[in-house]
Amino acid sequence: MNKTLVIGASGQIGQLITKALVETGEPVRALVRDKSKLAHLKSDELEVMEADLEGDFSRAFAGVSNVIFVAGSGGATGADKTLLIDLWASKKAVDYAKNNQVKQFIMLSSIGADNPDSIESDIKPYLVAKHMADQYLMASGVPYTIVRPGPLTNIEGQGKITIKRPNTRDEMAIPRADVAKSVLFILSKDNLNGKIFELFNGTYDVDNVLV
Repeated sequence: MNKTLVIGASGQIGQLITKALVETGEPVRALVRDKSKLAHLKSDELEVMEADLEGDFSRAFAGVSNVIFVAGSGGATGADKTLLIDLWASKKAVDYAKNNQVKQFIMLSSIGADNPDSIESDIKPYLVAKHMADQYLMASGVPYTIVRPGPLTNIEGQGKITIKRPNTRDEMAIPRADVAKSVLFILSKDNLNGKIFELFNGTYDVDNVLV
């Protein structure tokens, strides 16, 4: 059975993805800075590995077929951490994936990463980092799918999305749970490589939209 590596598994979306994989009995390796953040998850199929994304974390890629990169520097950090995590750690992850012949790499990016100048935002350094990370992945030769959600919320997910960009920023918001569900759906498919999906709260079932 294919093993999935979740990078950033202790983050909010990362925990949702890891928990769902554990519940379905899928073998998963969760890469985190602090193991205690996942102490509540118990499974024989779960391997929790500690690593600093600012260093060498290549050992995490041994024996994995799929990679989900959902790590982020966080909104409370400065541009320095954005550069080191959202860009440089992403770049290293792509290189490690290529060296280990990973079959599927799912990158959690952001709305606006296609063109950081296109959206008025106070997080432009983050969008620039995401843009460069996405471009590097796309040029790497690693089979990829890129997910670019709108602003994230913690309201209860409904499993309903749209990939058509709304007219206003407020309409672009999407629950983290629905982003996680979308990533898991992509993971389950082998025909979505090379695609980029913008995700927003909507009225359509995930499996009817992500095609």
